[in-house]
Amino acid sequence: MSEDSGRVALVTGASRGIGFAVAEALVARGDRVVVTGRDAGALEEAVERLGGAEHAVGVAGKSHDAAHREAAVGRAMERFGRIDALVNNVGTNPVFGSMVDLDLDAARKILDINLVSTLGWVQLVHKASMEERGGAIVNVSSVSALGPAPGIGMYGASKAALIQLTQQLAYELAPSVRVNAVAPAVVRTRFAEALFAGHEEQVTAAYPLKRLGVPEDVGGAVAFLLSEQASWITGQTLVLDGGLTLGAGLG
Repeated sequence: MSEDSGRVALVTGASRGIGFAVAEALVARGDRVVVTGRDAGALEEAVERLGGAEHAVGVAGKSHDAAHREAAVGRAMERFGRIDALVNNVGTNPVFGSMVDLDLDAARKILDINLVSTLGWVQLVHKASMEERGGAIVNVSSVSALGPAPGIGMYGASKAALIQLTQQLAYELAPSVRVNAVAPAVVRTRFAEALFAGHEEQVTAAYPLKRLGVPEDVGGAVAFLLSEQASWITGQTLVLDGGLTLGAGLG
């Protein structure tokens, strides 16, 4: 584990999968992290795996709950006195099927969690710390935002809106705060399991690099976008897809 960098990051949805891999990459370079998740037990385990209370603090709750967002940001400021980085990783996709059959309450829930709560986190973190100190934000979008996404259309629509939100925030918050996004293809996580379980060989055949992503692929990219090495990058979406979107002509 690296020497303490003095930087503090808040990572949502970080008890496992991509969010945990992001937190792990940040702790490895000396950052301290505040991580959120719905399951208090899983979050407690994640904090221990990240090195314990010296390096990580967990705040359990639902991302679309305003009181939870306020509690997490408040805890970060109380414990560390600053928030230099925000990673909006929380996402949901509770339905699979055609858009014309989509229950509108489900559509609203997807937008609330994947888009509106992201803006809520940004507003709170900006007011609490970044307005004064500056910082960097990364939003986790998806390749489903870049074109039709059969079966998960509303999820893709919410992630496309997240890319636009990223650009808008990058414009509004410059020059002191950078805002970027990553757009992963299928990553081997419990969240994405339905997209590859039982037919992984068929899925990976469409990827020029012939494998699914792993959480660390995304964690490293996010850590880069939050680093000084990316200090001239803002408003961009980094596609992490094993070459999937090269698409045409591959046989």
